[in-house]
Amino acid sequence: MPLTLTEVTHIAQLARLKLTADELETYRTQLSAILDHVAQLSELDTTGIPPTSSFLPPQAVLRPDDPRPGLGAATLGASAPDWEADQFKVPPVLD
Repeated sequence: MPLTLTEVTHIAQLARLKLTADELETYRTQLSAILDHVAQLSELDTTGIPPTSSFLPPQAVLRPDDPRPGLGAATLGASAPDWEADQFKVPPVLD
């Protein structure tokens, strides 16, 4: 599925990329090859194959959530660059 230079230029604008004419041609070729490969994959017969998100057996990757005491305001305040009334003090982000 070959892409046109107009389509690649539009994609570059959406990604906020400034590309040269040579780069546009390179990306046109590369993106077209990727789309061709995806088109080949879509032609595969997948009947009888259940949809899965992974071929690996499911397993818990997180540790158990065991409650334990927190750090405390004094410990947190000691490592903060600016601390006032048991709160982190940060510069304003909105004018």
